[in-house]
Amino acid sequence: MTNFGYTLSSEEFAPNDLVDYAREAEERGYDFVSISDHYHPWVSEQGHAPFVWSTLGGVATATEEIDVVVGVSCPIVRIHPAILAQATATTARMLGDRFVWGVGTGENLNEHILGDHWPPHRVRLEMLEEAVEVVRKLWDGGQTSHYGEHYTVENARLFTRPEETPPIAVSAYGERAATAAADFGDGFWCVGPQEEPLRAFEENGGEGPKFAQMTVCYAEDEDEAVETTYEQWPNSFVPGELASILPTPTHFEQASQAVSKEDVREADSVVTDPDPETHIESVQQFVDAGYDHVYVHQIGDDQESFFEFYENEVWPSFDFD
Repeated sequence: MTNFGYTLSSEEFAPNDLVDYAREAEERGYDFVSISDHYHPWVSEQGHAPFVWSTLGGVATATEEIDVVVGVSCPIVRIHPAILAQATATTARMLGDRFVWGVGTGENLNEHILGDHWPPHRVRLEMLEEAVEVVRKLWDGGQTSHYGEHYTVENARLFTRPEETPPIAVSAYGERAATAAADFGDGFWCVGPQEEPLRAFEENGGEGPKFAQMTVCYAEDEDEAVETTYEQWPNSFVPGELASILPTPTHFEQASQAVSKEDVREADSVVTDPDPETHIESVQQFVDAGYDHVYVHQIGDDQESFFEFYENEVWPSFDFD
């Protein structure tokens, strides 16, 4: 069975708006919402980047049944894992078994702000595994000390702990990270219907929920959707490792200058065609690839048209209550 979700785009909306959209997603029958964890938006046009753990407090009180997942945090540089252990424990206590925490090796865009060195991916993956170990130790309770290669914790204890330990889904886009995700994760996270990393995760014994985000910009006129994407979400077209090393929104804006509107129109990474069949086929690609949690990100201010379009034209083709 596939669970369908909705993206709470922290880069595009103020915190109270995100809370309102979470409530609306629940009312419309979505299985889960996924919220991003950023210090900066990718480009200034997006306009926002509220502190996710404050926003989640609002989401927890505004909703009753919908699952809430963070997709994803980088718990290795900007915030020490001992602090994130407390943040996630509090969030899990508020949401109960509705909470899933997604983690990944992050982007320099968000993590460089304290002046720390931005390590290569291999080192960041080692740091991620140790960070998850620290968090789980603290979730378990009791006074905890940890003297590792990357992190030190002394005499820390969480007094407010989750009643149920939340799963930690690990983000991966390549075989090495997917293999690591299988080793220490409780689930898998990706963007796009990528089959190879998911296969590596499963072949190496990975289990748990498998999340993937589908990015769209729905408008009645495709030219409008292309224009909105071009202005507000050009970061989708920044290639390869560049996205993980650029340090500021200005750098992303500079890198995006090579992107044309025709690139946006022809790209597979963002659906701009208003034909329902195109959206249905795109969702089906995720399902066929093996993802059991598919969530959709609508670019731009017009979230209501997206909700109506998917409710009337797309979700009836799937097992969506």
